[in-house]
Amino acid sequence: RTRRHWAVAPRRGSGSAVWWISGSLPGDPEPAAAMGAHLVRRYVLEPELEPEPGNIPTFPPDLGFPERQPREMIATQDEMNDAQLPLSQRDYCAHHLIKFLKCKRDMWPNFLECKHERHEWDQCEHEDYVMRLKEYERERRLLTRKKLMEQRQAA
Repeated sequence: RTRRHWAVAPRRGSGSAVWWISGSLPGDPEPAAAMGAHLVRRYVLEPELEPEPGNIPTFPPDLGFPERQPREMIATQDEMNDAQLPLSQRDYCAHHLIKFLKCKRDMWPNFLECKHERHEWDQCEHEDYVMRLKEYERERRLLTRKKLMEQRQAA
């Protein structure tokens, strides 16, 4: 009972045998967060509390963080144009990508010498991804806080 066994079972429904994998035991409660929970929140339950991922944040960046500094691009527009970076890769990690591409060009055909530059670029991309996730979650929590404060003032 303590170990979870992955069981493959036929799924009933459309008449065709569709197989799915279940990792829960009978009688177990539903997990707190499931795949697609953000979509249910966004389109069904609380659409006004879910920020638009493509928009800039609506709250000031230093709200709650007075020592917070704005992020700045290190690579200039001319450097990115000279390196012929596509628009999709012109982000806060472009300077690492430029170093990596230069190393690959200089070390050809032994481009595997550029592991360090590749690692720096991957690390920067990961940190940028985590930062964007934190910004999204911060915006969502501040929208929830704003709604609760408005409800308290109305009551």
